[in-house]
Amino acid sequence: MLIRETIEQMEKEELSPYATLSVNSRGRKVAEEQCDIRPVFQRDRDRILHCKAFRRLMNKTQVFLYPMGDHYRTRMSHTLEVAQNARTIGRALRLNESLIEAIALGHDLGHTPFGHAGEDVLDKCTSGGFSHSEQSVRIVEKLEKDGKGLNLTWEVRDGIRNHQTEGHPATPEGAVVRLSDKIAYIYADVDDAIRGEIIREEDIPTEIRRTLGMNAKARLNTMIHDVITTSEGSQEIRMSDEIREAAMDLRSFLFANVYRNPRAKGEEIKAKRMIRMLFEYYNENPKALPEKYYNSIERKQDMQERIICDYIAGMTDSYCRTKFSEFFIPKAWEVDGF
Repeated sequence: MLIRETIEQMEKEELSPYATLSVNSRGRKVAEEQCDIRPVFQRDRDRILHCKAFRRLMNKTQVFLYPMGDHYRTRMSHTLEVAQNARTIGRALRLNESLIEAIALGHDLGHTPFGHAGEDVLDKCTSGGFSHSEQSVRIVEKLEKDGKGLNLTWEVRDGIRNHQTEGHPATPEGAVVRLSDKIAYIYADVDDAIRGEIIREEDIPTEIRRTLGMNAKARLNTMIHDVITTSEGSQEIRMSDEIREAAMDLRSFLFANVYRNPRAKGEEIKAKRMIRMLFEYYNENPKALPEKYYNSIERKQDMQERIICDYIAGMTDSYCRTKFSEFFIPKAWEVDGF
């Protein structure tokens, strides 16, 4: 028996009756020969981990633009925290950890430079709109590997597409990642905001702290334990009403005191203007795009606006600043004899 088949048999024997078994996957858009070692979801996880879009996450903003210090979250560290929280929940509920990890590692691949500020600009610049969750799916289906995509399974693509609050994942593993994403940013954004002296622990309303915990570690512990105990023995993955309400209250507190705080987000206006100007420049001068993107426009492989969005959304923060400087910041003259 192949190693893969042994692992698939272990899934049947050990996982919850609600878990998504690798052998029951709806498959890939393009049929492939199976790996002799890895079941399909583990193979997807590896493909995401090794793709270019994943590596770029380490230089993309999570919440704070240009933070003074190395300990603030990036899109990469957020992704890893989501994956860890989701695996903890998934293991306790005996769900498919490989599927959970693949969805978690891929859920934010489509995020723009400068976080949601960049996403807002591209959404307004493009007639078809822009959503980082849909862009994440576009990356794995079409953009990676020079247009070939990663050819991931249906379940992984569904989980990536539906990881946002309004999403409805088709698998319990996707639902675990969806909740773990919220838990991760609620926990981490408070931690980063306190580190940046945007808020103090004591500023968080007392009722929220009594319910979720009096410090960041306690709140993370409360939310993860609550998902496990509330979801155990059920196909539905959820928080209890009390903890969910407190978590949403904490999220509202973050919006009011952190996400819209001028100290934390003061540079966003500049970042938005920079991305808008880059989009307009490429729209007027498509030949300034890298050759493969310009060729896609010439071959009418997609709308010009969408192709420009693909390019800008894939930029890291630093590369976006470099391209802006190249097109809009005057360079010093080089004069012989001086």
